[in-house]
Amino acid sequence: MAQKSDSQLQQHIGPYQMAFYAAGSMLGAGIYGLIGQAAGIAGNAIWLSFLVALVTALLTGLSYASLGSRYPRAGGTAYIVERAFNKPAMGFLVGVCMMASAFIGIPTLAKIFSQNFAALFEWGDYSLPFITVGFLFLLGVVCYRGIRESMWVNILCCCVEAGGLIFVVVSGASHWGSIDYLAVPPPTESVMGLGVVFSAVMASTVFTFFAFIGFEDVMNVAEEAKDPQRTLPFGLLTAMGVVAILYIAVAITAVSVVPWEQLAESKTPLTDVIKVTAASVPHQVFTIIALFAITNTILVNYVTASRLLYGMAQQKLLPAKLGRVHAKRKTPHIAIGFLFLSFIPAAVLGTIGQLAAASTLLLLTVFALMNVSLVMLQRRDGEKAGKFEIHPVFPILGAIVCVGLIGARVVTGEWTAPALAAFMVAVMLGGFFVFRKLRPVK
Repeated sequence: MAQKSDSQLQQHIGPYQMAFYAAGSMLGAGIYGLIGQAAGIAGNAIWLSFLVALVTALLTGLSYASLGSRYPRAGGTAYIVERAFNKPAMGFLVGVCMMASAFIGIPTLAKIFSQNFAALFEWGDYSLPFITVGFLFLLGVVCYRGIRESMWVNILCCCVEAGGLIFVVVSGASHWGSIDYLAVPPPTESVMGLGVVFSAVMASTVFTFFAFIGFEDVMNVAEEAKDPQRTLPFGLLTAMGVVAILYIAVAITAVSVVPWEQLAESKTPLTDVIKVTAASVPHQVFTIIALFAITNTILVNYVTASRLLYGMAQQKLLPAKLGRVHAKRKTPHIAIGFLFLSFIPAAVLGTIGQLAAASTLLLLTVFALMNVSLVMLQRRDGEKAGKFEIHPVFPILGAIVCVGLIGARVVTGEWTAPALAAFMVAVMLGGFFVFRKLRPVK
């Protein structure tokens, strides 16, 4: 019995810490570069694109909040889909999609961190592999130390990166109202006769939607939350609201200060804004803020991935050793160590390219399945309702939107990312069936 107690994760996360965690997941490095790509499509109407993206993400966010109030546990995504479809393979499929995003995204972001860090101190390229691996090891130590320590680092990074965005807005607020905020790049064809603005905004929403990705990470730390049935919905929805306000304000400021054509060509669009609104501020300041943003994104994903491995091991979808918890630190130390070793090859080798796009498709697949799972569980007799319930129309619309975004990505004619996504799923599902055959669940 004592051993069972040692295997339990500790509950340290309160409602405001959960809000910071969710905000830190979304307020990653993406907004610092993504806004330029979106501006190239939506022009001055990029703020409207972020608003549409919020509504789109909120549909799935509501489903996650409802499901989290029903089943607050680590590895919740895999557990919920397996419970809804009553098929372990479906739960493993969802876990595979989530893990693919972590295995690809974390090393890639770590390489970006090392490049910025080396440039800040004017170190040569020879230092990049050492910085990358050392940085991943340091964050692994933070994850091992405990969820409380991870949360404090998350809050620090979140405050720094949010402060950077707020500074952009405040420094450029005097430029508001100086342009036409519905002007879009020519030539733009209307969609179904609904106008050129609608066409441009919907096209750029595929980009701006991804700035909200990260809210799903709260599901995998629900087991470490105090009163998770209330903490998780509050934290998730509060974070989405705050992040949306920041994104829209930053978008309005950016196109008010710098022409959208210049933003679209820039590799550092927000730095270009600051060069106009606060020329006396050294450019290194935003490099440092970007380092905090990247750190926060990696840390949150590191914690999420380790809890996902832990949860899937508890469901007997993965080897039991990954489900062990350190007796003193109360963290899944085996899963954390396994992740660190798994990240090293991708972190040291070249860039990953199309794999990143493939992981995005996999993540959208998870969102669609989670929305469908909520509808199925709501309709099932005997399923206990949570403390945050929503009408079935929201998850249905959420599933439709996610499938639509997947379709929009596939029909572009670029087949590499979808093919890689299908290949990854096939390989990992094959590994699952081999594992189950060698160690059948009794």
